[in-house]
Amino acid sequence: MDVLERLKALKEHYGWSDYKVAQKAGLSQGTVSNIFKRNTVPSFTTLEAICSGFGITLAQFFADGETVELTEDMRELFDSWAVLPPDKKELVIKLSRALNN
Repeated sequence: MDVLERLKALKEHYGWSDYKVAQKAGLSQGTVSNIFKRNTVPSFTTLEAICSGFGITLAQFFADGETVELTEDMRELFDSWAVLPPDKKELVIKLSRALNN
């Protein structure tokens, strides 16, 4: 996969400027502009921040199929999930299954 082409496609899809990408990703405009103007592949950390700005995970970025945008609720749920210990994750899964029945 061509990382730069994928980033350009996302930027075009959203209709975002370099400034908007930088703002959403929490990066400087210069960092984002350099990526696109100099055709520089971003570092892993920078790419992760840009993906977060687009509301996608790195896995979704590199997936060949359709990407799914994370809503704010989904993002909050995933962020909360990430810090739970295994026993609490098991409880959340059980609760989710019970709610879906």
